[in-house]
Amino acid sequence: MSGIFYGVGVGPGDPELLTLKAIKIIKECDVLAVAVSAPDFLRPEYEEVPRERAETESTERKEPETGSPFHTFLEKCMAYRIALAAVPEIAEKAKLFLPMPMKKDKAELKQIHDLGAEAAAKILCENRSMAFITLGDPSVYSTCLYIQKRLCRLGYKTCLVPGIPSFCAAAARLNEGLAENREELHILPASYGIEEGLELKGTKVLMKAGKKMPYVKEVVRQRGLHIRMVENCGMESEQVYESVEEIPDEASYYSLLIVKE
Repeated sequence: MSGIFYGVGVGPGDPELLTLKAIKIIKECDVLAVAVSAPDFLRPEYEEVPRERAETESTERKEPETGSPFHTFLEKCMAYRIALAAVPEIAEKAKLFLPMPMKKDKAELKQIHDLGAEAAAKILCENRSMAFITLGDPSVYSTCLYIQKRLCRLGYKTCLVPGIPSFCAAAARLNEGLAENREELHILPASYGIEEGLELKGTKVLMKAGKKMPYVKEVVRQRGLHIRMVENCGMESEQVYESVEEIPDEASYYSLLIVKE
């Protein structure tokens, strides 16, 4: 008998947007899986709950030592920070840190993801459940899918727990609909070529523009399209931009653009 692997969407940034089911799964899971994008972190690392912490009944929250790499990983993981605000007790859970570097070498990435799935499988074989927390919804450009698909092929039970997607939250923040009646809706990764995608009819959502922002702005400007952007939606640093002229060239990785004709 093995445990269940859950890919849990924690929403776009506001802890109040976690679903009741997401909170329930996060509270009940034995191990929390945390994605780490540090370029030099290439092998999974497991942090068990220290015995003295596991046995105490004190409600005082204790974080990993400030100097430990685990503390740094948790501080930089936006999904963890969102979940922690809604479910403070996850600070006391065992954690599996999974490397998810932003590399383009497919062979290297395959090896890294294979190792991550093996580490997760080892925990599941101990009949312990695991929740991989991920921004937005786990079915939309989520790193947890690299592990979930491999575990499925190996015969483990997995479950995706939906979360509010960033583009839905951004549209709500802008107080506008994404699509009506027969309008089409297209979700495009802005870190790749977007020229063909912008030729599509209907509303275009550009995700993960980040360092490509000057290129994205220029393409949109040339086509005379109407664009609005929400940066860090639902977070304390949230910013709203109403036109291509307002959008800065240096924008956060968590920048989402909504383009309409």
